[in-house]
Amino acid sequence: MPVNLKGKSFLTLMDLESGEIRYLLDLAHDLKAKKRAGIKEYNLKGKNIVLLFEKTSTRTRCAFEVAAHDEGAHVTFLDSGSSQMGKKESLEDTAKVLGRFFDGIEYRGYDQKVVQDLAVHSGIPVFNGLTDADHPTQILADLMTIEEHISKPLNKVKVVFPGDVRNNMCYAWMYGCAKMGMHFTGCGPKELIKGIDKDIMNQVEKTAEQTGAVIEITDDLSCVKGADVIYGDIWASMGEEDLIPERAKLLTPYKVTKEIIQKTENPEVLYMHCLPSFHDDRTTMAKAWLDKGINICEVDDEVFRGKHSVVFDEAENRMHTIKAVMVAALS
Repeated sequence: MPVNLKGKSFLTLMDLESGEIRYLLDLAHDLKAKKRAGIKEYNLKGKNIVLLFEKTSTRTRCAFEVAAHDEGAHVTFLDSGSSQMGKKESLEDTAKVLGRFFDGIEYRGYDQKVVQDLAVHSGIPVFNGLTDADHPTQILADLMTIEEHISKPLNKVKVVFPGDVRNNMCYAWMYGCAKMGMHFTGCGPKELIKGIDKDIMNQVEKTAEQTGAVIEITDDLSCVKGADVIYGDIWASMGEEDLIPERAKLLTPYKVTKEIIQKTENPEVLYMHCLPSFHDDRTTMAKAWLDKGINICEVDDEVFRGKHSVVFDEAENRMHTIKAVMVAALS
């Protein structure tokens, strides 16, 4: 069946059919190959895209800006300090104004409802750059990276996520794996498992029944056996810094070490991470907590820098997959 995503927002992978996700991945692979070959098509020539950032970012902002420029589009960046959205002007009014100026909106912030409301009121495609509940552009890049490094099809791939199983990356992975018929295991302490959103679990389990996906949650690290991917994330999201001591205590047993990699019994297992990562004490934040006697590293440095790690391939692919999303929606 032909796929047409023109004019469609990209808010969550749960809005897409598996064939539409497949289309975006194929397009991303193609656009990456063309960029490396120096082929310029300018699929977005004359388009204008606004980037709304309530949360700071390195990869997401750079990926959207470079992807847009590569395809001939112009971007305007607005952060919380340079927009009246939600302060002197309602979200609805801001969305309607931006919809008159721009061809597309990217939003990165906190509440999933904000990105949904932007799509409702702006009348133009809206792209989710991250919310507290989801991170769909990251998962698209992760799936692309898996395809570059693992020869078997996605529906034969097992992903294990050791860490905070209630966070947006774990939810986003459940969405992606459910849609693509993959095997996903979230692994974390029972105290955090209790906090998983039941509506999200019901949603992904229903989708998994249709696609043949396996979605599991456990506190038992033996689940890493047979994993194709071990996926890491920081232990406290932006705005949760005061919870770091408690999270470090709970999640240290789930830190990704050489021993965890060995327990997969897969010599080709990949280590992946959405970044940024605490893997040494070379950041001010990691060093400050270490000075207080708390190690906040979710992965050992030897794993992060080791042969199994593809984290920088993954980071690059943010740009190629985001480019695919924008080209599909706007060209």
